[in-house]
Amino acid sequence: MFGLFKNKSNAVLGIDISSTSVKLLELSQSSGGYRVDAYAEEKLAAGAVVESNIQEPEAVGEAINKALSRSRSSVKNAAVAVSGSAVITKIIEMDASLSDDEMETQIAVEADQYIPYALDEVSIDFEVIGLKENNPERAEVLLAACRRDNVEICEEALTFGGLNTKIVDVEAFTMERAYELVSHTLELPEEDPVVAVVDIGSSNTSLNVLGNGQTIYTREQLFGGRQLTDEIQRRYGLSPEEAEKSKCEGGLPDDYDSEVLAPFREAIVQQISRSLQFFYSSSQYNDVDAIVMAGGTSSIPGLVELIQDKLGTQAVLANPFAKMSSSSKVDSELLTSKAPGLMIACGLAMRSFD
Repeated sequence: MFGLFKNKSNAVLGIDISSTSVKLLELSQSSGGYRVDAYAEEKLAAGAVVESNIQEPEAVGEAINKALSRSRSSVKNAAVAVSGSAVITKIIEMDASLSDDEMETQIAVEADQYIPYALDEVSIDFEVIGLKENNPERAEVLLAACRRDNVEICEEALTFGGLNTKIVDVEAFTMERAYELVSHTLELPEEDPVVAVVDIGSSNTSLNVLGNGQTIYTREQLFGGRQLTDEIQRRYGLSPEEAEKSKCEGGLPDDYDSEVLAPFREAIVQQISRSLQFFYSSSQYNDVDAIVMAGGTSSIPGLVELIQDKLGTQAVLANPFAKMSSSSKVDSELLTSKAPGLMIACGLAMRSFD
């Protein structure tokens, strides 16, 4: 058992490792709510992480160490997440009278029924969700299993970065946790609200659908901001570095918005629509009440408005820090501008308060 879900009382840094950067976040909590105590982001060398898989743990660790130094945080314990595609989750039933240790023993004995890998190749953990409504003597238990090499390479990268791995979480669950901080911005029905959280990164887009605040559907696809960078590079004859810088800072020719950015916005809307159709076809739902846009690519001007117009569903840009204060060493304006891309880091940092 590795500890995907186990409660930790000590403060942890949320470390989000994406294909392009490492994001570090430290939160504290008081009667007034949450406070951002430290934040830093460090770019990764090309190829260090490919499609959510760490290829060069030492390079990732170097970026983590630089971010840690810049953040001026003294916390040495960290929480990190693996992508949903690396994790198998299943809800099983167990005797509600069993203790955690007894459940752990029984799961270890029976795990080969649920996991299609050799047990010595996986890390397993579980969390009791609650009692069954129609049979309170049985408990519903969420079982999660991840290939051990995915867990170990995260640990290795954090060790290179000077941090101790305390928690390995699942990205979908961290997004669910961070959603608590943005739900107040939505107009939702009182009963059974269904919300789609769309996280668009550099190379991946994930859809997490939440029913009553709990994950009921996830889907990942290879699509992200890199497609826009590649098109800028091709159209204007720029290097990858120049294209990325121009995308973020501006300075592109006058036809950029109409000829490059507008078609990319339309492509995003199509991707979201297609992902939602997959959700509808595999569930009893045929609509969602709101769409929350997360990830760095979601900040593209006009995107949220286009989604709302084309899909006819209220859409908002995620800002988990809207009701948070921040320490004097945190650049509040920078934090706000980066907020949509910090949902996973935020959800990880919130593990400090389990």
